[in-house]
Amino acid sequence: MRIEAKLKEMGHALPSVPAAVASYIPSVRVGDLLFLAGTTGERDGRPPFQGRVGAEVTVEQGREAACRCGLNHLAMMKAALGDLDRVERIVRLIGYVHSAPDFTNQPAVINGESDLYIALWGEKGRHARAALGGGPFYANAPVETEVIVQVKPEPRPARARASRGAKARAARKAAPSRRRGR
Repeated sequence: MRIEAKLKEMGHALPSVPAAVASYIPSVRVGDLLFLAGTTGERDGRPPFQGRVGAEVTVEQGREAACRCGLNHLAMMKAALGDLDRVERIVRLIGYVHSAPDFTNQPAVINGESDLYIALWGEKGRHARAALGGGPFYANAPVETEVIVQVKPEPRPARARASRGAKARAARKAAPSRRRGR
């Protein structure tokens, strides 16, 4: 619960996982990678701001929207893993900014989510990233992001490790000794 405590210290609370608005699921795990669906940072089905960054939405509002995307992704991670401390590292963040035609500062907007992960995980929060202009997006949201996360291996129960050791000792006892034949 260390990551959730940090999040609380930063003044954030985990939202509920956003409901899917089409035919997809919030996350898919393949091996030690968790792929998270895109989110627009919505609460109660609505994005925090609407419109194009550089026109109806300021860079700072876009940055806040990206941070809210990150909070939604944290909720998705917790739902998939049970505990945010199971995250090994943030691997990749892809951010799409609904941009006015002459707006070119998409990286500053997506920093809203990147900086959240770095504050929570330090170096393991640093990630590969793309910050792209585009849009319009669902509900006229200014930002949509998707994330790939590496997951820590699940700890094995202590009992399983002990039983494996006990099996190895029993196998050695049962094996014929090489010295007996001499």
